[in-house]
Amino acid sequence: MTWTRQFEFYKSELHFFKKMLEEVAQRNTDNDILREVEKFQNQFTVQRDVIDRFLHSIHLHADALEKDVTVNPVASDHRLHHDHAAEREQFETFERLFADLRKDFMEHLRRWM
Repeated sequence: MTWTRQFEFYKSELHFFKKMLEEVAQRNTDNDILREVEKFQNQFTVQRDVIDRFLHSIHLHADALEKDVTVNPVASDHRLHHDHAAEREQFETFERLFADLRKDFMEHLRRWM
């Protein structure tokens, strides 16, 4: 699975989580629960921003590669492209943090519903 597809999946998950939060907020008036709802809303917004920045970076890189191939097709066939180790590490960190957020959210959801 490509990074782009994985990020799109995470975005759809965030959309689902947001809908669940809306339902929790409608059902509850307890201030402690509403504070937790707001905390998760903020975390989901941050994660969506991170995803959007990653996707933007991926698209910029793809555009640069496409331009390179267009400008110099023969040389691009013989050029070694980098492994993207730093980006892979950032992606793996994102995945770990997102998994922790998902787990925490699901635990709260079980208590609220």
